[in-house]
Amino acid sequence: MTNITDVKELTHFIDGKMTKGESGRFSEVFNPATGEVIAKVPLASSNEVKGAIKKAEAAFPAWRDLSVAKRAEVILNFRNLLKENKDKIIELICIESGKTEEDANGEITRGLESVDLAMNAPHFMKGEYSVNVGGQINAYSAKYPLGVVAAISPFNFPIMVPLAQTSMAVAVGNAVILKASERVPMTALYICELWKEAGLPDGIWTVINGDKEAVNELLENPAVQAISFVGSTPVAHYIYETSAKYGKRVVALGGGKNNMVVMPDADLEQVANAFISAGYGAASQRCMAISTLMPVGQETADRLVEILKEKVSRLKVGAFTDGADYGPVISKQAKENILKAIDLSEEEGAILVCDGRNQDITKNDGGFFLAPTLLDHVKPGMKIYDEEVFGPVRNIVRVDTLEEAIQLINQQELANGVTIYTNNGLAARKFTTEIDVGMVGVNVPIPIPVGFHNFAGFKGSRFGDGQMFGPDQARFYTKTKTVSERWLSSSDNSDLSFAFPSNK
Repeated sequence: MTNITDVKELTHFIDGKMTKGESGRFSEVFNPATGEVIAKVPLASSNEVKGAIKKAEAAFPAWRDLSVAKRAEVILNFRNLLKENKDKIIELICIESGKTEEDANGEITRGLESVDLAMNAPHFMKGEYSVNVGGQINAYSAKYPLGVVAAISPFNFPIMVPLAQTSMAVAVGNAVILKASERVPMTALYICELWKEAGLPDGIWTVINGDKEAVNELLENPAVQAISFVGSTPVAHYIYETSAKYGKRVVALGGGKNNMVVMPDADLEQVANAFISAGYGAASQRCMAISTLMPVGQETADRLVEILKEKVSRLKVGAFTDGADYGPVISKQAKENILKAIDLSEEEGAILVCDGRNQDITKNDGGFFLAPTLLDHVKPGMKIYDEEVFGPVRNIVRVDTLEEAIQLINQQELANGVTIYTNNGLAARKFTTEIDVGMVGVNVPIPIPVGFHNFAGFKGSRFGDGQMFGPDQARFYTKTKTVSERWLSSSDNSDLSFAFPSNK
């Protein structure tokens, strides 16, 4: 293991400059494929965050007053730079998160959708105008940026989620502070250079690295007008409650227990491939990963298990340089917790179809690898069913009817995504109508909307009213001012009236 004193010391990015941390506190950044420490990242103190917020406040007025078309031009420049430097970004994502090159490339592509949408900020900033609403009064609305806003991003998408959280915020005229995950800070720091090269003024884009101390300052500081968060449900709930207490606009997206319902008429070969890619991709470290397969009918389940057993056992696990299907989980602690979850599920009565615990790749003392595990006969009440497991352990819950599947899914507290595989349009319509989940797929393995549609779950998967993708991003990061105006002439009636204004 590399000694932390020998590794690269990272920085913050404040007021257009890479800024050395002052707190004296650091966190280790690992290469999950080797287990080695590759950098140390400073953990900002409350005072450092306060200073960064002041710099952002000072930069905001000039950016707000710049024409929306000029702001869109900067976004376009940034998009072009992301494309030009894609190979470097892929390398950083793979090194610090353990993703495969294919997965990292897909992440960048989806992240660019958010940048593309932000280039349409001139459209989203349009107001409304009404002539002579009454008494020769014209009424109009105008949209304005909020000021300083903050985004707190997770480790599992080092670039897609930060781009989704911040691109529109910048485009509509805000000053943005990103608190990147301390596990994957290098990608966020790299795109700081691209923002600067794109022509973004100093202070409009800030990256603060830190832990709960930095987060709490963002949540409590009165200058920060809005908070966007993506992470686990317990932390999302904390972010929401604390931000609301301090009067902030907030959207906090949490975890998911995403189900794939399989009807007897579905093509089971297609289903198996879809489930494996959606369930095990990125070592299952996606909030939209399919965690539970729900075959309808025992015959459907038995046939599907046989197909899956052979396919799952052939998955290749390894570093991004090895041509693997998926890589390591993010940390040693995550790996240990996942292994404990498998042990407990077996004790609770789940049947192991594929056991990833004792394979050579899992026993590797270097990287944080886990071979794939598939559990059958999982039932509600088991911990593996009720709680999100962020690792390559997937479940099969057998149900007898579509109605039973819908009932079980609707009883779950997490409601991020769900999908059904069927060739029966009536079954698909019943499912999409009755299911109480935020993002729904029909024969789509991961029902993540494209960047110009809104993204968010229901119930314990989302706190607040905002969205991560789509036009709601522009609404979340702007405030609407409505003006009623009339120009008086000397002949207009100026008599006193105490009646409530109305159009007579």
